[in-house]
Amino acid sequence: MIMKKIILLVVFVCMNFASCSTKKSVLNSASLEGTWELNYITGPKIVFDALYPTKKPTIIFDIKNNKVTGNNGCNQYFGALILDGEKIDFKEAKMGMTMMACQGNGDALYMETLQKIEKYAITDGGKTLKLFIGNIEMMRFTFKK
Repeated sequence: MIMKKIILLVVFVCMNFASCSTKKSVLNSASLEGTWELNYITGPKIVFDALYPTKKPTIIFDIKNNKVTGNNGCNQYFGALILDGEKIDFKEAKMGMTMMACQGNGDALYMETLQKIEKYAITDGGKTLKLFIGNIEMMRFTFKK
């Protein structure tokens, strides 16, 4: 009888830990859901607005369907959403995109940087998305909808 109670207690505790960690990762990835607009990209010595004079790049996360889409300032792009906790992988996402002729190199810089991203963080109460290579912030987005 005591053994049954101990086993039940162990099962209950394990289920609680499992459900807590599952909820945490679901909440993390769910907070990515929606449309984000780029407001910072590291590297170029060109003023941000000059890189994207007509349209700022966007990224749209569709958690339910494991998809990522967006606009790089000129062309539409799309691919699989690959998440593992705070890690995100655009390189293995097999990104595809339209091939319109674009002015400048803002679109190319955006896609090259995106391919190198390793992890993400959401800050400012869900209003800011930061993308990192290691501990270096490479891109920053503002939540749109």
